[in-house]
Amino acid sequence: MSGRWNPEHYLKFADHRMRPALDLMERINIPDAKTLYDLGCGPGTVTRLLAERWPGADIIGVDQSPQMLARAAQEAPDIQWLEGDIDSWVFEVPVDLIFSNAALHWCDDHQNLFPGLMENLATGGVLAVQMPKNHEAPSHTLMADVARSGPWAELLVPLMREAPVWSAASYYDLLATQARSIDIWESQYIHILEGADPVFEWVRGTALKPLLDALEGSQKAHWRAEFIDDYKQRLRQAYPQRSDGRTLFSFRRLFLIAVR
Repeated sequence: MSGRWNPEHYLKFADHRMRPALDLMERINIPDAKTLYDLGCGPGTVTRLLAERWPGADIIGVDQSPQMLARAAQEAPDIQWLEGDIDSWVFEVPVDLIFSNAALHWCDDHQNLFPGLMENLATGGVLAVQMPKNHEAPSHTLMADVARSGPWAELLVPLMREAPVWSAASYYDLLATQARSIDIWESQYIHILEGADPVFEWVRGTALKPLLDALEGSQKAHWRAEFIDDYKQRLRQAYPQRSDGRTLFSFRRLFLIAVR
């Protein structure tokens, strides 16, 4: 998750991105939390809601992007915002709630990451995670197709994250021996988007960003425009505008709540 992350572009779809976070939060059954971490907090939109839900908790938002954290601190200076890698974060004390919305899919070593997070929970503590699981959808498969098919393939293919999220059964098996209880499910959201090339605009702020950053930094300045044009054309075919000018974007997500 390197590079400059743009809070304004990410928040362009704030309403759509908020719904899964609220769905996850609603299923967390922990009345009192003294210590709460939001891993991959981004601009802090969800963290502020966590603070409202658990007003007596010490809340720490962690993110790798100083741009995101600056925006978060501007909106909520009373919350503690810390910069760091969420996949190697060191917890100083046992935590009542570790919350992560749309962030842990950027981390590679889930085999060790998730059990490690569980170990940092206090007894009765909760790990609550939501991750996009849309990598088999056209938005992502077409991105991979374009990355492989152009002169930029050698540059972009190593950056592709084609299946970073496991199956629900795999996460269950991974955590079953550590957890008192596990609630795990998938939901598919149908986002109704407006404007020109809205699916491109959506992924531009997330999955597409590392590829665009690499193209922008390459010595072939024209590659970026060519890549974008090819990708947009394919997206328009996969996600055609409806008769009212809007576009339907189907997006699957995986949810996990594990109690230690």
